[in-house]
Amino acid sequence: MAALAAFLFGTLCGNVRASEPSATSASGIALDTPWKVSVYALARKTFVHPAWGWQHSERNYAVSLGLAKADHLTVDTDVLFAAAFLHDMAAFAPFQKEGVEHGDVAAKASESVLRDAGFPMVKFPAVAAAERGHMFYSDPGSRPEAIVLHDADSLDFLGAMGAARLLALVGEKAPSVDKTVAELRSFAHDIPPKLLTKSGRALGVTRALELTAFLDRFEAENSGDIAR
Repeated sequence: MAALAAFLFGTLCGNVRASEPSATSASGIALDTPWKVSVYALARKTFVHPAWGWQHSERNYAVSLGLAKADHLTVDTDVLFAAAFLHDMAAFAPFQKEGVEHGDVAAKASESVLRDAGFPMVKFPAVAAAERGHMFYSDPGSRPEAIVLHDADSLDFLGAMGAARLLALVGEKAPSVDKTVAELRSFAHDIPPKLLTKSGRALGVTRALELTAFLDRFEAENSGDIAR
């Protein structure tokens, strides 16, 4: 598995390594080391999905930094970048592993990917901890990078973005979006109490209200109620 991951990584990122590092990512994240360029190239070429693709990783990184700043938490941006861009890698071949929590898969599979990219591996335990604890139902532990990634990832299930992400998964063969609407309502109720940072909790309340308002409006229009 490690050999396959290394081969894929080299194939995807070889051309990027041979060139000068890009200044920033699509959303303006600094790609200021060769290993970040390589990891970002892997994400852009391989992690393509409307709900948990590379754009989700970019949002998670940016929101994590904002939460850390607002809560006066000192985070290692190397750890945060690596964890943010690789935490959902188990959703994509060849990293998928059935029957195993995807954060746990990432915590193992990302080791060889980061080593091959030139990541400072002394920091890898912190990356693995953040990957394991990123879901809203997980315990991220005490590391600040894991805490802010947990909250940022959770917040991406709420608000307009949460609705867009989940509705994008429905597909044209689904008989309706009712199941997804119910799931989104559960997120609006269940996720805010699980947020750990003060700024994340405040943002969670706002985004939960936005999501609930959207769902209320959707269901009113879906029932033909034009008066609401």
